[in-house]
Amino acid sequence: MEADALMLSRIQFGANISFHILFPTITIALGWMLLFFRLQYARTNDMKWMAAYFFWTKVFALGFAMGVVTGITMSFQFGTNWPGYMETVGNVAGPLLAYEVLTAFFLEATMLGVMLYGFSRVPGWMHVTATILVAVGTLASAFWILVLNSWMQTPAGFELRDGVVHATDWWAILFNPSMPYRIIHMLLASALTVSFLVAGLSAYRWLKGDRSPAMWAALRAGIVAAALLIPVQIFAGDQHGLNTLEHQPQKIAAMEGLWETEKGPAMVLFGWPDEETRSNHYAIEIPHGAGLILTHEWDGEVRGLNEFIGDHPPVAPVFFGFRIMVGVGFLMLAVAWFGGYQLYRHGTFPLWFFRVCVGMTFSGWVATLAGWYVTEIGRQPWLVSGVLKTADAVGPVGAPMVATTLAAYLITYAVLLVAYVTTLFYLATQAAEASQNDGLNDAPEKGGLRMAVRGIAGLKENSEGLK
Repeated sequence: MEADALMLSRIQFGANISFHILFPTITIALGWMLLFFRLQYARTNDMKWMAAYFFWTKVFALGFAMGVVTGITMSFQFGTNWPGYMETVGNVAGPLLAYEVLTAFFLEATMLGVMLYGFSRVPGWMHVTATILVAVGTLASAFWILVLNSWMQTPAGFELRDGVVHATDWWAILFNPSMPYRIIHMLLASALTVSFLVAGLSAYRWLKGDRSPAMWAALRAGIVAAALLIPVQIFAGDQHGLNTLEHQPQKIAAMEGLWETEKGPAMVLFGWPDEETRSNHYAIEIPHGAGLILTHEWDGEVRGLNEFIGDHPPVAPVFFGFRIMVGVGFLMLAVAWFGGYQLYRHGTFPLWFFRVCVGMTFSGWVATLAGWYVTEIGRQPWLVSGVLKTADAVGPVGAPMVATTLAAYLITYAVLLVAYVTTLFYLATQAAEASQNDGLNDAPEKGGLRMAVRGIAGLKENSEGLK
């Protein structure tokens, strides 16, 4: 029964954090995309940028609200399902979570109101400042969470007293060995998620007949940002892998499906890892590939899973999660670079490419979730590496109760996710119809102005309704 409760509690927390992470992944980078639109308007006085800004503030506000609600739900589980976590590492986790809450609610949420409803009510410089502070707030909020997560992966700056963690060096805690790599990797993942979200919804508007300057401005921004950032993410991922190899070699071994310690091990492109036989079935391999990528040496040595029996993660989810993340990443690279080439040579795209962009709208979510599973499942059986095992932190709640609440969570989240995605495409459809009804396609110079005026009017109506 205890084993069932442990597994169900893990699944429940995994479901909660999987749903929650979708929305910060969007808002972290979308705040900076909004700042780009706002600064472009301040620099050029071209209303197409404000039209794009007003459309995407709706998406940001919706994502922010969903992120806050799901984050609060997730935090309750520290007390209900995982009391051993805060009892053991609360002296480190508590302050970091408190800083994140202060950042999200006192800076981000306050300035969000000015950003959404202050365009016609505050001076232009104040509206720009509010947009800057929202972008900075989302980044700062992510910083504290990622610091805590990286500390759980590579803990430092603490000592154990009677089984309880006490901080001894906050600089070492903040700048633990994996923190810089993890933060850069996650921020780039957020930026790519937003780039394809912006490109995908803009392409959807084009397919609905929208040819407005605001739609084109956002579409070009999404494609160009993705084309520039994906090579940086590949490099950052490589550096993150080297750091993981140094501090969590068992995770790397699971990612590669490597069972025996070898010099110059082959890279398993595809296969089926079998923990019972400690081997890979149907493996397609590249000789010396893993050794070359992981150590940057032809005959570099990589430790295998058989050195960590009883102390390594479940292999299959880490192995497949890594390949999904990498596969989607290279698909992003192909789409973004083709789009960038088309923009450079022709200034537009073939019809089929717009459809591909729509299909890639949420590709960032797929890659982010796959990478997140690699990170979190790859830490097992530890909740805090070398300090606290997952089984030692679970609470006394029985398996039937956990199963009941898990089912409720899954049903609720499924409904909310469908509603969220449907709402985004509904907003895009509305924007496309508005551009045609207002003659934006035939009068590009007036189009940006008309859409911006409609945006201001809509925000005023919303603000009056909130009163």
